[in-house]
Amino acid sequence: MIIEVLKSKIHRVRVTQADLNYVGSITIDEALMDAANIIEGEKVAVVDNNNGARFETYVIKGERGSGMICVNGAASRLVNVDDILIIISYAHMDFEEAKKFKPWVIFPDTETNLLIK
Repeated sequence: MIIEVLKSKIHRVRVTQADLNYVGSITIDEALMDAANIIEGEKVAVVDNNNGARFETYVIKGERGSGMICVNGAASRLVNVDDILIIISYAHMDFEEAKKFKPWVIFPDTETNLLIK
């Protein structure tokens, strides 16, 4: 049996930009992407802690070390700059494999969106 499980989570990052006129997606600082094992183009679920909005989109690589979290396109109407987001990706895997799988979960500083060392 194949099930869908948590693969990666960026827990509590702050929206730095929202760009309605961009062609969709979420731009994430490349350092955060690497730490959470998320790749450009990967589908993610986004949860806004401030207003409860939930949406799916794909990831665009942002400048490394910038702390950028920019929600683009129509989804930008669901967030405000300074809202706190949780960004989640999932993977499909065999049930037995999933029992042993350990997801990548990171907790950046919510003021800077940089990794806490």
